[in-house]
Amino acid sequence: MRFGFLVRAGNPEAPELARRFAELLRARGCEVVFVADYGQGAPPGLPSLPGADIGGRVDVMVALGGDGTFLHGAELVADHDVPLLGLNLGSLGFLTPYTLAEAEAALADAASGRLPVEERMRLLVTLRAQGKSPESQAALNETVINQREIARLMELQVSTNGDLITNYRADGLIVSTPTGSTAYNLSAGGPILSPDMEAIVLTPICPHTLSHRPLVLHADLRITVSNASPYHGVLTVDGQWSREMAPGDEVEVRRLPRCQRVFRPGHSFFKILRQKLSWGERKA
Repeated sequence: MRFGFLVRAGNPEAPELARRFAELLRARGCEVVFVADYGQGAPPGLPSLPGADIGGRVDVMVALGGDGTFLHGAELVADHDVPLLGLNLGSLGFLTPYTLAEAEAALADAASGRLPVEERMRLLVTLRAQGKSPESQAALNETVINQREIARLMELQVSTNGDLITNYRADGLIVSTPTGSTAYNLSAGGPILSPDMEAIVLTPICPHTLSHRPLVLHADLRITVSNASPYHGVLTVDGQWSREMAPGDEVEVRRLPRCQRVFRPGHSFFKILRQKLSWGERKA
């Protein structure tokens, strides 16, 4: 079995942890290769590959870092059906559920095939800009359309399967998967969805009309968002990819048939919520 490693830059613990985890896997007879063009790269003496090539060359992808590292790993391997294992170096890390104390056991279980895998829904985000060819990008978490001008509300016309939902006047709009419901969507007041749900969440960012609340839609609906503002906005996908969105430009969001495979921890999603959000804790 071959493991790929994606290691976040800027963490002083990361290089030594990456070397130790690689040695653990090699002692079990596994091959290890690092992503060369992201983060820390490979420890001395260990092989590396460009990120664009690694998806077809590994059986498991390990993201050592936070949720941003995990999302970049997903972009590299999702279309190759390679499962992703998130080891948390950050402070919150909804996508990287394994703590450093759990990391060695998780890697050993993954190497022996004992770690369960679950599928997470993804979205295909397509920008149709006037006078340009369409551009598409996959999203595991969300796509966000927001204002570029300071203190200017955007006007975004949203429809689903050709049926008008409404015109939002807001700082922007988040279109989220269940996995992404604990990310920007949560900060903007949107609902938390269990990651096994098949749904899409629309959450306006600071809407001018207070009756505009987050909306949960069936995953099989096709959502279209048009920039009805007289000025430009910014389209961002998973915090990894962004494009300018001019007046009249349109974004289509629909479910991708191919999911992201991720290793599931032994504890439940609700335990993660209790830990990360401090639910039930009494303040002194």
